[in-house]
Amino acid sequence: MRFVNDQLYSIPGLGTFPSSDLCWFAIGEIVLNYPTNSIFPMATVKWVVDPFHSEVQFKVRHLMITNVTGHFNQFEADVQTEGERFMTARVSFVAKADSVNTGNEQRDLHIKSADFFDVARYPELRFVATGFEDVDKDGSYEMFGDLTLCGVTKRITLDVESGGIIKDPWGNTKAGFAISGKINRKDFGLSWQAFTESGAMVASEEVRIHCNIQLIKQV
Repeated sequence: MRFVNDQLYSIPGLGTFPSSDLCWFAIGEIVLNYPTNSIFPMATVKWVVDPFHSEVQFKVRHLMITNVTGHFNQFEADVQTEGERFMTARVSFVAKADSVNTGNEQRDLHIKSADFFDVARYPELRFVATGFEDVDKDGSYEMFGDLTLCGVTKRITLDVESGGIIKDPWGNTKAGFAISGKINRKDFGLSWQAFTESGAMVASEEVRIHCNIQLIKQV
């Protein structure tokens, strides 16, 4: 088996393919040329979040002069890839709204109330990836998907930076990612607001998302 040079090849019934996606097989005097992915489909690999080495955070401007940081104590993700190619990933993420933690009990109760997350009606936040776009061919890409918050679903874009894949000292294969993005909370119906005497907002409408996710390959 060998790859041909950089050319485009037209295969009846299959279409046109770059040579990087093709291989030649010689069987006697017959040469078969087919897309490698169609002949050798990669096995589906399942990954789960390592909760002890992952964090899902958000930041909101307070009084428009500093940031308040919150995180979720309970979250999980179902990730499936073709081989270890994360550009093919199917991603489903869930965070428990009641697990929100900003380090202040009174503030957390307010965030869980009907003014914000309304956890009694909407116990979970969900994100489902719909596609990826490579940014620099070096581990940076954009992830597109649907975020459901307080019963409202909106398409968002997140920036993803791959930290690589490695085996830990106990033989587990791990993959690491830094994920960031931003949303406007009013798009999801979180419209509560208060103002200072000077007219400054107490809490910004923009919410910045910051996640560090470590995945464990399942065998």
